[in-house]
Amino acid sequence: MTDTPLDPQQLAEACTRAMFARDNASQGLGMQIESVAPGRAVLTMRVREDMVQGHGNCHGGFIFTLADSAFAFACNSYDEATVAAGCSIDYLGPGKLGDVLTATAEERSRRGRTGIYDITVRNQRGEEVALFRGRSYKVRGSVRRLEETTAEGQA
Repeated sequence: MTDTPLDPQQLAEACTRAMFARDNASQGLGMQIESVAPGRAVLTMRVREDMVQGHGNCHGGFIFTLADSAFAFACNSYDEATVAAGCSIDYLGPGKLGDVLTATAEERSRRGRTGIYDITVRNQRGEEVALFRGRSYKVRGSVRRLEETTAEGQA
């Protein structure tokens, strides 16, 4: 019996299920995957008390992590293992205790082994909290079959 090839949407969903099952960091922070498509992912995270820093706002590291996770799911949606080559973030406004932050990752370019992804983080009122840009690098292997993946010296 041969496996029926998956269409691009089914493949993106299968990659997301496999990655999220192994992603203790995103799960531990309470992130939820709202949607995924080829080159796109939407994740949410509620700001908990243990995420609030000394000024009463969500610590920027948690906002960065939410954006980075959305980036990871978007760029790994083709079943080609991909890692971050670099990223930057601009904070535009605070996340507050109880806010539900939504990170929307969208592919801007994917050529050869590299890609560029823009991620916008908004609160539940639609206010922009942060803008994140990630550069991806394709390594060897499958997202769905971790044992076939090598990071080629990546940490």
